[in-house]
Amino acid sequence: MKRVCVFCGSNAGVQPEYRQAAREFGQVLVKRGLGLVYGGSNVGLMGEVSKAVLEAGGEVVGVITEAFVRQDLAYRSLKDLRIVGSMHERKALMAELADGFVALPGGLGTLEEMFEILTWAQLGMHTKPAGLLNVCHYYDNLLDFVNHAVGEQFVKPEHGQMLQVDGDPAVLLTKMDRYEAPKVGKLYE
Repeated sequence: MKRVCVFCGSNAGVQPEYRQAAREFGQVLVKRGLGLVYGGSNVGLMGEVSKAVLEAGGEVVGVITEAFVRQDLAYRSLKDLRIVGSMHERKALMAELADGFVALPGGLGTLEEMFEILTWAQLGMHTKPAGLLNVCHYYDNLLDFVNHAVGEQFVKPEHGQMLQVDGDPAVLLTKMDRYEAPKVGKLYE
């Protein structure tokens, strides 16, 4: 991996650990020589992770929609801020620029972005690793649901195992480095 795309909240959340984890994740990226691709905002956890990468001397690529720029949500001091017309374009460009994907705590947008990446992997559209930084067990219920979907045979076991999960940024990135994508066979039986 050379760049990791981070999906995370445009809010900081209730727990101070979320903000700390976003900053730590950014610092770990730089220590590993990895660049950051993210949603281009200056607020919430998105702002925290990008500022941490910049403060540590790392590479940041922000991808933001024109609508969010008009709402003054863009991190305008980024050297590489790419402005696109739609959310679809934003996600496609972020996916193209990244070699792996990590979701930090976040809301519906974070979940939607990560599950689209997982769907693309399930369909064989890419073989890039995807992970959840499970800060303060934020994603435990989601992981339970994914396991439930596997048990109910709506998700194949190998696809249910695509997500790499850890609460420690360094451990998560190591798991992602070791990731081997499942072979895509027949999608429907």
